[in-house]
Amino acid sequence: MTTDTAPDLRERLVRPLLVAFLVASAVDLVGVLADLPAAHQTAKPLLMPLLAGYAVARRGPRLLVAALLFGWGGDTFLLFDSDLGFLVGMGSFAVGHVCYLWLFGRARSSVPVGAGYAVVLATVVALLWSGLPEGLRVPMTCYSLLLAAMAYRAGTLGRYAAVGGALFLLSDTLIATGIADWPQLPAPGFWVMSTYLAAQFLLTVGVLGARPAAGRTAEGTAEPVSP
Repeated sequence: MTTDTAPDLRERLVRPLLVAFLVASAVDLVGVLADLPAAHQTAKPLLMPLLAGYAVARRGPRLLVAALLFGWGGDTFLLFDSDLGFLVGMGSFAVGHVCYLWLFGRARSSVPVGAGYAVVLATVVALLWSGLPEGLRVPMTCYSLLLAAMAYRAGTLGRYAAVGGALFLLSDTLIATGIADWPQLPAPGFWVMSTYLAAQFLLTVGVLGARPAAGRTAEGTAEPVSP
């Protein structure tokens, strides 16, 4: 009886968790756009746990849940306005990218797309290098390399994940331009958070909707689920 009711309970949580994530996202974006720090600081730590809960309710792979929770760690530490908080948060995001890369498996990726990401990465690093604080140059470059690899490999799971990976790279590039004191768009925090939230959501949808790649082990993967 327990095994019969557990899936039903999980399925009943899918819609509430998705709605809660969307509401928390809206609160966070409004808080950033309207310069309401309390709203941003309250909503931001809720975002990735809610999305991870949605992934669990959808029977998503453990590696996806882990990637989202490491994203939560990054979100939380970046709320602290300090170099240490930034480095720890970046490290947490980096572990999340490793989880994504592991999840994507060994399926072939497009060589032209990979070349495009390599050119973008080299160009961004070259342009931002002199404006970055000396202590952050190497860590941010290593992180950018890992992030670009994740964005490139995300395409193995289809268009949703591919767009999600690209938006993740864009979001973190916007953060880097702020650190390098480049001219910013109006409401820069809004663009950073909106692209980041879209990235994590599309990566989640892409993973949930993908079929396990041939040869991928069962560890950390799920049965096919429609997006």
